[in-house]
Amino acid sequence: MSAIVHPAVPAADEFERHPPGLKVIFFTEMWERFSYYGMRALLVLYLVNALGYERKDALELYGIYTGLVYLTPLLGGYLADKYLGLRQGAVIGGLIMMLGHFAMAFEPLLHLALGLLILGNGFFKPNTSTMVGQLYREHDPRRDGGYTIFYMGINLGAFFSPLVAGTLGEKLGWHWGFASAGVGMAIGVFTLLRWQHLLGDAGLRAGQRAMDRRDWSRILAISAASVPFVYAAIALWGLISAAVAPLPLVAKLALGFAVIGLALWLPNRFGSKDPNAKPLSREDWDAIVAICITCFFVIFFWMGFEQAGGTMNLFADQQTDRHAFGFEIPASWFQSINPLVIVLLAPVFSAFWTKLDRSRFALPVTAKQALGMIVLGLGFIVLAIAQAQAQQTGKVGPHWLFIVYFLHTVGELMLSPVGLSMVSKLAPARFAGLLMGVWLLSSAVANYLSGTLEHMLQRFDIPLYWFLVGSSIGAGLVLLALTPMLKKLMHGRG
Repeated sequence: MSAIVHPAVPAADEFERHPPGLKVIFFTEMWERFSYYGMRALLVLYLVNALGYERKDALELYGIYTGLVYLTPLLGGYLADKYLGLRQGAVIGGLIMMLGHFAMAFEPLLHLALGLLILGNGFFKPNTSTMVGQLYREHDPRRDGGYTIFYMGINLGAFFSPLVAGTLGEKLGWHWGFASAGVGMAIGVFTLLRWQHLLGDAGLRAGQRAMDRRDWSRILAISAASVPFVYAAIALWGLISAAVAPLPLVAKLALGFAVIGLALWLPNRFGSKDPNAKPLSREDWDAIVAICITCFFVIFFWMGFEQAGGTMNLFADQQTDRHAFGFEIPASWFQSINPLVIVLLAPVFSAFWTKLDRSRFALPVTAKQALGMIVLGLGFIVLAIAQAQAQQTGKVGPHWLFIVYFLHTVGELMLSPVGLSMVSKLAPARFAGLLMGVWLLSSAVANYLSGTLEHMLQRFDIPLYWFLVGSSIGAGLVLLALTPMLKKLMHGRG
């Protein structure tokens, strides 16, 4: 799920027009994304080809991992806001993730490693993004450009990581690939610590000018405690899994929604309140309803899109002829297509939407998202045909996956950036964090479903990719039909 960016690496003069701390966060984030996407590109391949996991078990573990990655930032962001400070939270997250990546190089530490990566991501991800905004004064016109440059780091890391970590993992040995991700995270942490003086007071608690000895003691204590904490969480997860195993999927999802919803609601209900805050207006409630309805449909998009690291990764490995000029292309390399297409097409879409929105043919935000879902479904038509051909005649050429990834990325560019913008514009100020959490919750549910969907459908002999054609295009058409109603609920703000 990459972010919208302009093409090419930022030139030196682009950085010079922004606070010097932007360079620090740019390269820190770039190396963190290098580590995350490198590990993500290898995980399912490693589970199936090295550890002998059954396909369904590997995909389920992948779905649980990627789903939790989208939930822990809610906790990490809250702890950083209330107690730690953003910079301290980012350092803690980076150190814990570094431990997790290195632990992935050792087979017996698999579950510990995944737990550390999930926990570390929760501390790291929300805080670096927020620190970018703190580099600028309020109403600084450079802020949007700063975020654009920051997100370039995300896509640069996402592009190079499968090429480096994937090649090392598939060609030299899995532990080399995972260790390279750990090295990338270590470079990211070093970058943040070595040049943090350029950040000024961004990410520090009120009144601080630098992290003090107590901060460093807390960083080391929490980082060290992460290992026993993850082991305890794994044990608790086992007990919970055994308790809910007899429940049908719908009941499991409902229970999960209830627990997570309660966790999101409690801080807003019992946290500090502004005594002068006005009650929510009718327009505010309409906006909240519109956001929640849209987030429900977004689940269908990400449920399909996140097949990239799961079934599509295995399709590249097992059903794609990857030989070219005497060289076998690593299956993980296909993961680099998405960030590459984003870098190339993001400015095109940005200019297109801007021009369209100023014309009489302007589309509501939910119509853009609906079209993105339909384009995603078109990609699965191509993939379903490719799979049928592979089952009949053997492995298919890599061009099939290129087409699919291209269409899926186009769909992402139509849905994701405008969706994030919609939530930020519509959400009432005092519920902005809660509603952004709802957006992340939809992604978490979708990621879990992406890993478990194939096995569920096999019980009914339903082909996965044709099902995703129907769920993606069907959800898009329904959302398109609901657009007039949602537009009214948004009162001209969407």
